[in-house]
Amino acid sequence: NLANNHSFDYGQSGFDQTRRALRKAGLAITGPPGVITVMRAGAVRVALVGFSSYAWSNDLTDVPAARRLVRKAAGRADVVIVTFHGGAEGPDETNVDPGTEYFLGENRGDLTRFSRAVVDAGADLVVGHGPHVLRGMEWYRGRLIAYSMGNFGGYKAFSLGGPLSVGGVLRVTLRGDGTWVKGELEPTRLVGGGIPALDPAERALGLVREVSKEDFGRRAMRISVAGRLRPPAA
Repeated sequence: NLANNHSFDYGQSGFDQTRRALRKAGLAITGPPGVITVMRAGAVRVALVGFSSYAWSNDLTDVPAARRLVRKAAGRADVVIVTFHGGAEGPDETNVDPGTEYFLGENRGDLTRFSRAVVDAGADLVVGHGPHVLRGMEWYRGRLIAYSMGNFGGYKAFSLGGPLSVGGVLRVTLRGDGTWVKGELEPTRLVGGGIPALDPAERALGLVREVSKEDFGRRAMRISVAGRLRPPAA
């Protein structure tokens, strides 16, 4: 996903070189404006669409346009996955703020409005990143929204203390029509300067469980002591 705040650090030339390098390596990309990436998992067509708040990507701050693009993706594929880079950053940003979030004066999106809108338009899974901390998981209209997956790796780039060092690997299984089968969160941590490792203390589970309840109440995804994700009771 090239929809993020660092994709244009070296301007248009760097962005174009990145795209060429990824394609040469056989990696599909998503994120640039208007791009819907469709791949296959067996006979199932899976569309991936990336969003951020920057001009070189699909814009998560333009919710009507995002809704239209995801609706188009749903017309091309059986399953639609939306990934976004948005929200304020920092160790005290584990909660999803109501309304628009800002960081260093930048509009980083109204993430609840955006995420629910793309599910309404046909997204079957929404996974966020950007705040550098884990955030809660919401069950909305039979679909999972994971608002931020935290820091997985970053050598000598991130703090090794507190919530900035806590991350996780999200595994989700969906049917060919996008409906839920199962999911789990594998807790990770940053060690040795920023190398990802499994976390024996499993701090991610408690953190995500707590902030999910705080932010989404009855819509909070339930997380077992083993890390299995369970939709809230109807």
